[in-house]
Amino acid sequence: MTLAVALTDRRGLAVAFEVPGAGVTALFGPSGAGKSSVLAAAAGVFRPDACRIMLDGTVLADTAAGIWLPPERRRVGLVFQDARLFPHMTVAANLRYGLRRAPPGAIRFDEVVALLGLAALLARRPRTLSGGERQRVAIGRALLAQPRLLLMDEPLAGLDAARKSEILPYLARLKSALTLPVLYVSHALEEVASLADSLVLLEAGRVLAAGTLEAMAARADLPLARRDDAAALLDARVAVHVTARRLTRLEHGGLSLLVPLLAAPPGTLLRLRIPAREVILARHDAAALGDVLSLHNILPATVRRVAEDRGAALVELDAGGAALLSRVTSDAVARLGIVPGGAVLALVKSMSVAVL
Repeated sequence: MTLAVALTDRRGLAVAFEVPGAGVTALFGPSGAGKSSVLAAAAGVFRPDACRIMLDGTVLADTAAGIWLPPERRRVGLVFQDARLFPHMTVAANLRYGLRRAPPGAIRFDEVVALLGLAALLARRPRTLSGGERQRVAIGRALLAQPRLLLMDEPLAGLDAARKSEILPYLARLKSALTLPVLYVSHALEEVASLADSLVLLEAGRVLAAGTLEAMAARADLPLARRDDAAALLDARVAVHVTARRLTRLEHGGLSLLVPLLAAPPGTLLRLRIPAREVILARHDAAALGDVLSLHNILPATVRRVAEDRGAALVELDAGGAALLSRVTSDAVARLGIVPGGAVLALVKSMSVAVL
């Protein structure tokens, strides 16, 4: 199951990518990069000069073949920055509006209410809701329309930090519970880091790169790595709690990390963020570092790529199959003889691993 998008337009768009047809794909880039235009083409409300969009074998648009399904036949759910709820209707009525206009489907009213925490809001009207509550209702209404594809155009852009923190856990829960493809437009990296499975980087109407979030976040040759908040992003499971040491062991493929003790039960899948500034490099033959340093994570790694960045160096690493990124001085690269294909040790403090 895949989602394939290809479009060009005389206004400067030339976009093509293919991503898994389930999970959240973030379209990320600065304002004017073309993110919302891609979403509008997928929804059928913007017709580029040339366009082909296919979801799981169904052609939504193919201008060369004269195919252009109207929006109402695409079964696409839309969520915008503003919730666009009917002010005269209760929350329950707003939700059921999407349901009664939809074909039969697997997404149930009670399921959506539970997933989005809406039970206590059903009798209220939109003007009495907070911004985060209104957006949860808007998402619920879009889901109850039984979409094959959910399009979200910066749905948290109008919310303050507190409201964003309120709604992000609901979006993460939604992603886990429903096998629904989502195109999520954002220029806020914290949203992408928390929610995305795949990432399409856009700039000036072009695709810079596309792939899994883990692979994209740690690529030293992409703009993400040059941000001050550059970090590796990966999913890991809780393996075991070492309660005597107040630590939890997390595992991702062949990578094992110790972090401060977590409350999550073994087997829980967590999204981790490891800042590039916090990954220290050492020679692969450095002896018994664990006996003389306070840090817990000394990870054998292979250098994939070294890139210069504003007088420093970005080192892309493979640590047990996990993609990590380290920002160090160019002098450190020279002193340690760090080259692509070389072996190093990546040193990561347990306190530096953020659980999102």
